[in-house]
Amino acid sequence: MDLNYTDAQIAFRSDVRDFLSDNLPAHLSDKVRDGVALTKADHEEWHAILNAQGWLAGNWPVDHGGTGWDSVQRHIFEDEMTKANAPRIVPFGLAMLGPVLMAFGSDEQKSYWLPRILNGDDWWCQGYSEPGAGSDLASVRTMAERDGDDYIVNGQKTWTTLGQYANMIFCLVRTSKEGKRQEGISFLLIDMNSPGITVRPIVLIDGGAEVNEVFFDNVRVPVANLVGEENKGWTYAKYLLTHERTNIAGVGFASAGLEQLKRIARAELSGGKPLIQHPLFAARIAQVQIDLMAMATTNLRVISAAAAGQAPGAESSMLKVKGTQVRQEINALTMQAIGPYAMPFVSEALDGDNDPVGPAYAQAPTGQYLNNRKLSIYGGSNEVQRSIIAKAILEL
Repeated sequence: MDLNYTDAQIAFRSDVRDFLSDNLPAHLSDKVRDGVALTKADHEEWHAILNAQGWLAGNWPVDHGGTGWDSVQRHIFEDEMTKANAPRIVPFGLAMLGPVLMAFGSDEQKSYWLPRILNGDDWWCQGYSEPGAGSDLASVRTMAERDGDDYIVNGQKTWTTLGQYANMIFCLVRTSKEGKRQEGISFLLIDMNSPGITVRPIVLIDGGAEVNEVFFDNVRVPVANLVGEENKGWTYAKYLLTHERTNIAGVGFASAGLEQLKRIARAELSGGKPLIQHPLFAARIAQVQIDLMAMATTNLRVISAAAAGQAPGAESSMLKVKGTQVRQEINALTMQAIGPYAMPFVSEALDGDNDPVGPAYAQAPTGQYLNNRKLSIYGGSNEVQRSIIAKAILEL
């Protein structure tokens, strides 16, 4: 397998760089670089710019308004986005729901929902995890009982990322208790403005509230919002999860984090030399860079296999584990590099007219470190991934 980029792919990378240089608003890239939380308006502004260019739906076919890019082009685009400090593309509608609708939705659902995802009419969130049903999604208990032309939904979802912004949620719901647990699950599209829905923020250790609990109390949902067949939602859920696996290692985010670490380590320290000149610290940076280079090569192998029509195997689980370790090591080294400014902060102290404490480069790392502790849990916990690796490769 040739892991070198072709001339066409190199030219594509140049086009992406030129576009980002000309069209990425400075106030957005500054926020991303400095670790400032993006608002809903920020995300919508960047989505609109990408959509006007025709580059918003990188994983969609052209006939549905997407780019038609192959896996390598998507990898290059995402890599350049992180290097330019562009806001991430919120994945729930574009990278998750869109492909499911194209594969399993009715013609009416595709013609109605897909354009609304592209033009920003709908902001989607994901209703998978529940208290007691995280890595084991087959244990979902949120019920949807048929009542004429509606389902009546009762239950709770948790860790709903950016649910406070969403007007729609795609949910795994239980429509039957018969047979195997996986056989009684359905995939339902629910309006977040429906009577009976309550959204409650979950305040995280970094002081932010990007995740939520969502409660359903006798919520009526039209049967027309059922995707595919009743009790076949497990199949659609697995299909959706395969679209989360490409680039699951977060190579672009790790590369950007490593560059930030190097900038801080090169900074002049009062009364001493830069950290980058200390052999032990420089050796730790070198080790994480070696790990990142190896991970990037493995990521390209997975992308190449996907381009050839092969489904990601145990390699995606390896990338998830290693990607978590590399990103968290970069976060830890960055915290060490900023020294006393790495102390946990009280978010209220940074509001209003209070000036940040310490140099500008010390403002983002604490929040990034605390927020990224979750990396080893979401997307399938690392313990689960290791079990997958053992069964697939070691045949245990």
